[in-house]
Amino acid sequence: MHIHILGICGTFMGGIAQLALAAGHHVTGSDAHVYPPMSEQLRASGIELIEGYREETLSLAPDVWVIGNAISRGNPLLEAILNARAPYTSGPQWLSENVLGGRRVIAVAGTHGKTTTTAMIVHILRACGQDPGYLVGGVPQDLKVSAQLGTGEAFVVEADEYDTAFFDKRSKFVHYRPWTAVLNNLEYDHADIFENLAAIEKQFHHLVRTIASHGLVISNARSEALERVLGRGCFSRLERFNDPAGWSIDEQRVVRLAGVELGVLRMQAPGAHNASNALAAVAAARDAGIEPAQAIAAMESFAGVKRRLELKGTVAGIDVIDDFAHHPTAIHETIAALRSKTGGRRRIIAVFEPRSNTMKLGTMKARLPEALAAADRVYCYRGPGVDWDPATALLPLGLKAHTFAGAIDDLAKMVAGDARPGDVILCMSNGSFGGIHGKILEALRALHGGRKA
Repeated sequence: MHIHILGICGTFMGGIAQLALAAGHHVTGSDAHVYPPMSEQLRASGIELIEGYREETLSLAPDVWVIGNAISRGNPLLEAILNARAPYTSGPQWLSENVLGGRRVIAVAGTHGKTTTTAMIVHILRACGQDPGYLVGGVPQDLKVSAQLGTGEAFVVEADEYDTAFFDKRSKFVHYRPWTAVLNNLEYDHADIFENLAAIEKQFHHLVRTIASHGLVISNARSEALERVLGRGCFSRLERFNDPAGWSIDEQRVVRLAGVELGVLRMQAPGAHNASNALAAVAAARDAGIEPAQAIAAMESFAGVKRRLELKGTVAGIDVIDDFAHHPTAIHETIAALRSKTGGRRRIIAVFEPRSNTMKLGTMKARLPEALAAADRVYCYRGPGVDWDPATALLPLGLKAHTFAGAIDDLAKMVAGDARPGDVILCMSNGSFGGIHGKILEALRALHGGRKA
C-alpha cells in the first residue's frame, strides 16, 4: 500500500511514517518546511519528502492520504484531495487500525512529561529483555529513532490530548484504546482548541472510559484535575503514584509500593519531575511483567531524550543547553532540575521563546515571572504571532529580565556577551528557535578565541 502523509516532519506524523515503512508500505510525505531532526530520520529510511503542499502532488495517487492535525482547510493539497474524493484518514486512526490492533498498548498522557515517561518505559522494557513497539514524540538518546514496530506484545505510545485532525476534533489518545494508561498530570494548555481546563478533563475522561475493566490506570495523586477526571468514573484497575498508599518516591529516590521499599532509583535525569516520571514508568513496566527492582535498576542506564536538558556544546566553560519547555510549569521544573544538577553553583541564563499557540495567545503570560524566577538572567524573544508585550509581563523580574524582538543572530550575540565562564545558557522553546543554540556557541567562540571548553 502507498500512503502519503501531510505534515510528515512533525514528531508524531514522522513516527507514523517510520511505522508504515517498517510494516512494508510505500511511504511518501509533504511538509511546509522539510526540517531536521525528523527529515534526517525519514530520508535515511529512504522516504521521499516533498517540500510544500502543491495541488500537483495529487498525481501521486496513493492508496490513502494520512492527514496531520497541523493541516487545515485552505491548504492547496488538502483541498485537491477533498475535491477528488480521494480516501483519507488521520494519523491516530491509521495507527489504531494498522498497528495497535492485538498489541498490549501502554499509553502515556498528561500535560507534562509524556515524551520522557514514554521513553523511560520503552527503555525499561528493552533493558529487561522485551522488544516493544513504540511511538515517542521525540528522539530518545539511546534509541536514535522515534518509532519502531518491535516484535513484542507491548506497544508504548505517547498519548497527546491535542485534536486529531481537521475533520476529527477528538483528542488523539481516544483512538489508542490502551490496556495500561499513565496519567502524568493535567493542567490547562492548548488554549487554541480548549476553552478551559474542564474541557480537557472531559477528553481525559473519554480516554479513561476506553480502558477495559482488567486494564490499568496509573494516575498522579498530586493532580487535583486528574482526581476530578477519575471522580467521573473509573471502570478499570487503578493505581496512584506520588501517593504514600500507592507508588511513592522520597528525596533520596527510594521507591516504595504501599510502603514497601523496592529499591533506590539512580539515573542521570535530574529533578523532582523526572523522579516522578520514572516512578510512573516503573509502575507501567510492572503491569507489562517487569519486576519493580529490575525496572529501577534499568533506569540507571537511561540516557534521556533529545531536547530535554540536552547539552549542545561548551565554550570557555559556558554550557549551552536546549530544552523543549514551553508551558510555565515545564519552564519552572526545567530550571529547578538544572539548578539541582549544577548544585546551585552556576549562573543560569534562561533564553525563552513563547512559541506554542497557548503562549502566543498570552494565556499563560501572568505565570511567566514565577516560572522564570529561579534563573539568574532572563531573555525573552518576541517572535512572530506574539501580540502581547513580554516586557510588561516580566516586570516583576526587575532588571534581570530582558526582551528582544530583532534578529536571532543579534539575540545570540547579546546572550553570549552577557555570559561568563561557569554559566549555563538554557534555551527553551517547542520549536527550533531559529537555531539559536548554534548561533550562541558561534558567538561564544568569537568572543573567547575559539575555545571549546
